Amino acid sequence: MALALVDGNNFYVSCERVFQPALRGVPVIVLSNNDGCAVARSDEAKALGIKMGDPLFKIMDIVEANDVQVFSSNYELYGDMSHRVVETLSLFTPNLEVYSIDESFLDLNHISTSDQTEFCREMKNTVMQWTGIPVGIGVGSTRTLSKIANRIAKKRKECSGVFVLPEDLDEQDQWLEHIPVEDVWGVGYRTAPRLKGAGIMNAKDLKYAPQEWIKQEFTIVGLRMVHELNGIPCISIDDLPQQKTIVCSRSFGEYVTDLHELTEAVARHAESASVKLRAQGTVCGAISIFIRTNYFSPKYPQYSNSTTVKCEIPTQYSPDLVHAAIDGVNRIFKEGFHYKKCGVMLHDICPQESVQQSLFSEQNIVRNSAVMEAVDSINLRYGRRTIRSGASGGPGGNQRRWNMKRNKKSPAFTTRWNELPHLNVDLPPNKI
Repeated sequence: MALALVDGNNFYVSCERVFQPALRGVPVIVLSNNDGCAVARSDEAKALGIKMGDPLFKIMDIVEANDVQVFSSNYELYGDMSHRVVETLSLFTPNLEVYSIDESFLDLNHISTSDQTEFCREMKNTVMQWTGIPVGIGVGSTRTLSKIANRIAKKRKECSGVFVLPEDLDEQDQWLEHIPVEDVWGVGYRTAPRLKGAGIMNAKDLKYAPQEWIKQEFTIVGLRMVHELNGIPCISIDDLPQQKTIVCSRSFGEYVTDLHELTEAVARHAESASVKLRAQGTVCGAISIFIRTNYFSPKYPQYSNSTTVKCEIPTQYSPDLVHAAIDGVNRIFKEGFHYKKCGVMLHDICPQESVQQSLFSEQNIVRNSAVMEAVDSINLRYGRRTIRSGASGGPGGNQRRWNMKRNKKSPAFTTRWNELPHLNVDLPPNKI
């Protein structure tokens, strides 16, 4: 079995550079929601000591002294560029799994071992030529090993962004010995110290760790990691468990004091949560709504509250969830407070096939499902929120005070006609 992991290099930064070539070779960072922390850094920014998650206010001295280019997250651009990369990769294999916005696993079983390196180089060059996004490609016999191979491809300059993990176990172990155990896929910040305390310092140590002890200390999840390192596939993206709760929340760009504005924000979150619910083929039995002020600001009085609204029948129907969210926020809203954050949480989640309709309910589950399927299809084709709930705000939602702050956002180069790049060329006069 051969799996390739294709991972965009500093993906958000690379997306910004595609349409702004002047950013190449200079330090660039992209900020999180509300322009808070650095969530993407160019290699030049990393070399300056800027770390992932550094708050902008703490690194302003570095930013100003080194003319670091700072951008707000442009999710519309990043999502579209991700789609373009995936479309390009799909031409190279019939079996592809999208793992995240910048990572995809590809089945390479149709390519002989001797040809895999050259095949991956062609794939890497094609993605760069067609989309402008540089990628790293690692190939292994399991997802965990392909993750390790991808790391090697990016860290070792001699690999030029492509690395195929050797099939020979002795050669493979030599590479695994150089991978710290905390860099193995699935080893978290709490697990790593426990492993190191037991003398397991790198991926090779973990590969040969006693399996009974691993299962006892780290459950079946830890045992799967060990099996994956031994070339036994145990992790499938399709087999990952469905979310037991779905949370959508965000801090506001500015304080909100008005119930109408707060209602719009909560409705928007309920709508987004329902999309995630349908994407995994589930329904929810209840929705919780919470609002809160800024605990870190002594300037205004503090208040927070939450409430839960039960659904008559478990649902994934956006209008029902939006209506329940509005009902909830009306219960807990109080005048005279400066609200900084709100959100919703869907729980009592179960597969949609397990729902039994009540004889006394006015809801039509089949009709509602068909409506939502049509809405999701249109929004997927023509853009997010092409069809949306009126309660969640109209096209001017980006100007709402509750919308997240993105003061340094680049144009939506690929998704809005009025923000397409302009090319100025002096053409010679026509000669008759």
